[in-house]
Amino acid sequence: MPADTRPPAIALMGPTASGKTALAVAWARRFDGEIVSVDSALVYRGLDIGSAKPDADERGGVPHHMIDVRDPWQACSAAEFASEARAAVDGILARGRLPILAGGTGLYFRALLQGLAPMPDADPEIRAAITAEAGARGWPALHAELARVDPVAAARIHATDPQRIQRALEVYRLSGRPISHWQRHAVPADAFPCRVLKHVVAPLDRAVLHARIERRFDAMLAGGFLDEVRRLRALPQLKAHPSPTELPAIRAVGYRQAWEHLDGAVSPEEFRDRAIFATRQLAKRQLTWLRGQLDARWFDPSTDDARLDRALALFLGNPAG
Repeated sequence: MPADTRPPAIALMGPTASGKTALAVAWARRFDGEIVSVDSALVYRGLDIGSAKPDADERGGVPHHMIDVRDPWQACSAAEFASEARAAVDGILARGRLPILAGGTGLYFRALLQGLAPMPDADPEIRAAITAEAGARGWPALHAELARVDPVAAARIHATDPQRIQRALEVYRLSGRPISHWQRHAVPADAFPCRVLKHVVAPLDRAVLHARIERRFDAMLAGGFLDEVRRLRALPQLKAHPSPTELPAIRAVGYRQAWEHLDGAVSPEEFRDRAIFATRQLAKRQLTWLRGQLDARWFDPSTDDARLDRALALFLGNPAG
């Protein structure tokens, strides 16, 4: 087999709160890189504190791409993300620098590196009907319906993941075919221009990750997260929207729970508990997806610095580091 002569790129993947941002910045500064964020919350302007978006100091002078590219009342589909992120990668390569793909949104990674299955576009009427049914019956009941029509999809979509349940039922109702059928017929992406080293950064002890999530959320609250959500709620485009909590931006973990709290639906204590639980569930879903990345190497950020350095040096052909 001929040697792969494409330029290198690094995919730094991991669950939320695993420390990817700081590590990506350190690598970019060390190896003359630029960062492409692969995070479905960071694409939105105004979602800063609650998404743990790195500020100017945290970015350390390193160029970041695919951050603040949509307004919170807009959507950013996986296909759109892949197209725009690919253009960013091409630009990084043209500048002779190292692309570092950093984030935890599996669908975005898959769209960028592998391509997506063609399937029906979103239908606002069907989506609204599913949302109304969920309000009346609950998402677990709709997950049970999904299990009847598409057991393959239901097995990998958690009953607490309304966005994916909604999309799977929408596709089935639109086409009469389960979403798993469409996904088996993925269209390969244009050959990615880099050979990619995939690293998963995640604490081996789940309790460590849970503690990090809780500490980070409390820091977000202390840093003005609720004021940030109040500013979002005051935007004319969101005030005029009939169902703002169904927008992709506001469905981001923490934001929906904060919105409901500011609506008076839950107490401050219940809001905090719900937001932390939702973040833990997100991390669980991310870890499940990451375990399916058989070509990725796993590292514990608290203990594996030396192993990470060796792997990077070998991949980049830079033994001196």
